Amino acid sequence: MISRTLSLYKSAYSGLSPSTWWLSFVMLVNRSGTMVLPFMTIYLTSPSMGYTIGEAGIVMALFGLGSVTGGFVGGKLTDRLGFHPVQLITLSGGGVLFMVLGQMRSFPLICLFTFLLSLVNEAFRPANSTAIVAYSKEGARTRSYALNRLAINLGWAIGSALGGVLAAINYELLFWVDGITNITAALLLWYFLHPSKQVQPPKKETAAGPFHSPYRDTIYLWFILLTILFAGCFFQLFTNLNAYYKIELHFNEAFIGLIGALNGVMIAIIEMVLIFKLEGRRSSLFYIARGSILVGIAYLMLNVFHINYIMALVMMVVMTMGEILVLPFMNNFWTSRSADHNRGQYAGLYTMAWSIAQTAGPFLGSQIAQYAGFNVLWWVLGVTSMLTAIGFMWLQKVSRV
Repeated sequence: MISRTLSLYKSAYSGLSPSTWWLSFVMLVNRSGTMVLPFMTIYLTSPSMGYTIGEAGIVMALFGLGSVTGGFVGGKLTDRLGFHPVQLITLSGGGVLFMVLGQMRSFPLICLFTFLLSLVNEAFRPANSTAIVAYSKEGARTRSYALNRLAINLGWAIGSALGGVLAAINYELLFWVDGITNITAALLLWYFLHPSKQVQPPKKETAAGPFHSPYRDTIYLWFILLTILFAGCFFQLFTNLNAYYKIELHFNEAFIGLIGALNGVMIAIIEMVLIFKLEGRRSSLFYIARGSILVGIAYLMLNVFHINYIMALVMMVVMTMGEILVLPFMNNFWTSRSADHNRGQYAGLYTMAWSIAQTAGPFLGSQIAQYAGFNVLWWVLGVTSMLTAIGFMWLQKVSRV
């Protein structure tokens, strides 16, 4: 049994290029400092800052607005300049802006630097997504994305756990650590993945739809709309859900960090093997729809059950299984519709979808929580996730994939 399990894990991780592994290591270092975003709402509503959850929602909405802008700019720049320089600039610039934001106390300056930080940070994503495609071997693209996500989520687990400890000491430490890890990741990227050290495969057009621009690809635009709805629900996991745990359930920061760490650890252990077993058996949209249903169930659990420490962890398990089914196959779907000449723009529009969700989701969620209560918020998120799943099923039918 043990040898069979080890063989399964070995098969799941074999066949990936060295550059893919280095890129994932860079992401692990970068995301090990992911502390500001999951604790931003709690930080702003803490006694030392004194802002309301509604004001915190405005800040998170600006974070999302900057992300939308960054996704568009990053996609355009990636197709024009290449993914390597865009990644270097955005990682370095984001590191500096994290440190600056941690020093801001007035609400207008917090809003301004949150917007700038998220613009620079999100411009990194289209370049990074394009780099994964460039470095991945034929037939291993979904697993290459999964390895990158594993690094991100393992880093998230480290960052959440450490962030909970640091937040209990001083919230300002979160900004310094996030900034330092960004800059460290940029240095590692420059040294280990410099273009002069890479043996690039010859450029060839991939098998994709006959669309020069993603903005003319109707199926893709429907996919983007459904992605926005799903992501708007999903992002509550890192914002208003943490505030609910703190304000309503009175969980301490260390336990809230532990809940976030569970998410990352589960992804690190399960995702690669699960994708290895599932890839190619069904269409990407099939798995995305089923994962959306699990996310909806997770939010509905917050109203159906009495949430104590154990149930909060169980809810996170259900949520994480949904995430594992959705996110890797979303990446697989958008890359399958892109080609070498427009991949940055496809990645940019996909990034913008998640960024729009960051703008609308946490802001609308915070307003619902403030004026109607958290229970209403969980009903809205659960039902919306279920309807989104139905939308993905419809898209699978009309696109015949």
